[in-house]
Amino acid sequence: MADRVTVIGWDGSPLTDAARSALGAATLVAGAGHHLALSEVPPHAERIRLGSASLAARRIARHRGSAVVLADGDPGFFGVVRTLRAPEHGLEVEVVPAVSSVATAFARAGMPWDDARIVVAHTRTLRRAVNVCRAHPKVAVFTSPGAGPAELALLLAGVHRTFVICEALGTEREEVSVLTSDKVADHTWRDPNVVIVVGGPQTESSGDGWLAGQHTGYPPAVRGWALPVTEYAGETAVARDSETTQLRAAQLARLGPRVGDLVWDIGAGSGAFAVEAARFGAAVLAVDADADACARTHAAARRFGVQVETVHGTAPHILEDLPEPDVVRVGGGGVPTLAAVAERRPARVVTHAATRDEAEARGRALAEGGYAVECALLQSVDLDTGEWAESERAVVFLLSGVRI
Repeated sequence: MADRVTVIGWDGSPLTDAARSALGAATLVAGAGHHLALSEVPPHAERIRLGSASLAARRIARHRGSAVVLADGDPGFFGVVRTLRAPEHGLEVEVVPAVSSVATAFARAGMPWDDARIVVAHTRTLRRAVNVCRAHPKVAVFTSPGAGPAELALLLAGVHRTFVICEALGTEREEVSVLTSDKVADHTWRDPNVVIVVGGPQTESSGDGWLAGQHTGYPPAVRGWALPVTEYAGETAVARDSETTQLRAAQLARLGPRVGDLVWDIGAGSGAFAVEAARFGAAVLAVDADADACARTHAAARRFGVQVETVHGTAPHILEDLPEPDVVRVGGGGVPTLAAVAERRPARVVTHAATRDEAEARGRALAEGGYAVECALLQSVDLDTGEWAESERAVVFLLSGVRI
């Protein structure tokens, strides 16, 4: 086992005395090509080009002597430190940090970053990283080969964003480019890089932010979930939206929208469900055949400071060109829409029905599409608390499907 493992972060600035001392005593040095070319690397030390961090960790664990791992930026922030500290390697790790690549990227852009979401994009997580860029107005993306700026921009087709692309930060080849998302795919970019993706509704800074990764002033002024529909679309929306707040709460609970998800809300109506799903951090596409409903949804999203994309068209046909969903609420469109949704294989689907026959038909469509189906009969009664008398009663079948 290595006697000592020191991880040195490098941001292009001269190494600190502590880093120089550790590197000078090293008998094994691991890092990228530009790290191993540093003049401070001892000529007699064994050198490992860092590709797979896990393979390097196993090699280091077998080494007898002092090992140094060089990494860009802060190696404890989405870096190699996590892998080296895995119990199976048994390594004792000392870290000499540097400024993270994200901090440097935002500094180059002259922007604050305590309100930014930060994600890692590789081929397995690219779609989820794109969904975060859809849902949030400021996102920093650590890219990788096959999941770089061009791929991000292509999957964001139709969503206007500004890309700040930072290549080779801290080196002589450093370059910072600012482009709109529709121009990014026309260029070839060096891998890896840091991309800042900015756009959508912005919250005015009041200087009182206290929680990283959220808009300034988070949480929102309105507290609670499954709020009355009037909170989203005003008094005029009540007559247009037949779904109760209790049903909406149950639908949200069954779907569990989260950061990195793409939610389809088919038959958005007042926009209440779409906005609440977006408040959980998910990206949301709100689909409705009524242009006024799309406008109400857009207005409600702006009111709550969340990003919701509206799609005007009739399901199921309008769904064909939409990006792949993770979870779907079918509020309108009936059995044909459910069948079309099932073909896209989201993880979960919720819908509702007014009658048992309709519930059975919707349940069959989900089951035939490869979903385990649950159905519950929900009854909600609103009471006038002045007289404690019943003011409104609603009965509905709630159906939920989980992909088998």
